[in-house]
Amino acid sequence: MNKPYSFSIDQMNGIVEDTYTKIINACENLKSNTNCPNEQVVALLSVIASNYAITTETNEN
Repeated sequence: MNKPYSFSIDQMNGIVEDTYTKIINACENLKSNTNCPNEQVVALLSVIASNYAITTETNEN
């Protein structure tokens, strides 16, 4: 089992907040340049999130 992880207060007020802001700005930039709906942004974020999700492989023989 994986050990729970939490960002430190310094990380939350630094790199985490910075990353959040950059992601939000990039999504707003995408919307303004492509005129895409929020649903398309959510779909893109979902694809990105799937790169970081833990996957379990099943062997079907």
